[in-house]
Amino acid sequence: MPVKVGRILEGTVSGITNFGAFVDLPNGERGMVHISEVADAYVKDINDYLKQNDKVKVKVLAIDDNGKISLSIRKAETESQIPFEERLAQFLKDSEERLSDIRNRDNKRGKGAWRGR
Repeated sequence: MPVKVGRILEGTVSGITNFGAFVDLPNGERGMVHISEVADAYVKDINDYLKQNDKVKVKVLAIDDNGKISLSIRKAETESQIPFEERLAQFLKDSEERLSDIRNRDNKRGKGAWRGR
């Protein structure tokens, strides 16, 4: 499964530092979970939460221009606790709002009025 922003993946903790943990992802890529993205509570010592070779679910937060992948364990856990129906309803609502915004913007520019008649 390709790494894309917003995806939830399972990975393996491959390294731990004082500022976060490196996670090997299924496709051979590696991302980093900043210490602030490990848990909802304040994390003073990451070793209290993670150990090398732990299997973790992570959400892909960002991929920068250099290919660095930012991950979050806490957001993956929070999102996985929301029932599927609620996530689907929110997705549909957000999609309708975006589509409406696009249509309104196009109409203000004068596009969309001509339908090839």
